[in-house]
Amino acid sequence: METIKANAAFLCNYEVMQILQQLKDKTQKKHKREGSLATVTYETVHYLQDTECKNQSAESIENFLKAMKCFKLTKSEKLMMVNTPPRTELEIQLIVQESEERLSEEDVRKIIDIVNEFFPVST
Repeated sequence: METIKANAAFLCNYEVMQILQQLKDKTQKKHKREGSLATVTYETVHYLQDTECKNQSAESIENFLKAMKCFKLTKSEKLMMVNTPPRTELEIQLIVQESEERLSEEDVRKIIDIVNEFFPVST
């Protein structure tokens, strides 16, 4: 099993879901006795499949991050936007520290448009 080093990298929910699905497939084939790991893996994948990441792809995330480069956001702010795409000005204020000073109203509208372009609301 691969070991992920703490603080080595930030993973978005989509990446976590992909890793756990691969781990789940390997675990089911190899060992049935790893019950607690299988339970945690199953519960986490089940939870993530009910979040925004179920409709995301590596390509949509990559394109979103490219489009966001002009806004000078931190890695953690962009990660939060990938995991919980902001659909309103208030959500952007909650994600971006000191957003009133760092982003204009036009920037906020552009961010919402970019979010809706790359992470459309599923019906």
